[in-house]
Amino acid sequence: MKWKLASGVLCDKKVPPILKGKFYKVVVRLTILYGTECWPVKKAHVQKMKVAEMRMLIWMCGHTRRDRIRNEVIRDKMDVASVVDKMREGRLRWFGHMQWRCVDAPVTRCERMAMVGLKRGRGRPKKAWGEVIRQDMTLLQLTEDITGDRRGWRSSIRVEG
Repeated sequence: MKWKLASGVLCDKKVPPILKGKFYKVVVRLTILYGTECWPVKKAHVQKMKVAEMRMLIWMCGHTRRDRIRNEVIRDKMDVASVVDKMREGRLRWFGHMQWRCVDAPVTRCERMAMVGLKRGRGRPKKAWGEVIRQDMTLLQLTEDITGDRRGWRSSIRVEG
């Protein structure tokens, strides 16, 4: 819905691509990523988010998929980082907040999701939020010790764009 409301500005040929990219980052991407900090993200979720993002960016540039322009070229033209990297940044930022809070604070929804799995049914176990965080930290070569230094933690998880 928000995309359709903003498409008048985003698809206007007179607006420069950098300005469109800034508007996209401030309005559209924040709307898309709302609440993703708490998702136990699966590959299917990631793929759908990537496809939706690239369709919007290609449309904003005035191209079609038939033009066969690489995703990196379009992201550079709009000065936008990948939605997957931004999802990871949001999850790790939320993880840092959870590490900094006091011990007697109430349990959050994300923590409850991380604890899910005490009673398992048949088949493959559901992916937990904590498992996704561990994968993200392994990918960026981070440890929980770094969360003690807030500035260092924020700079190590920050994605430009």
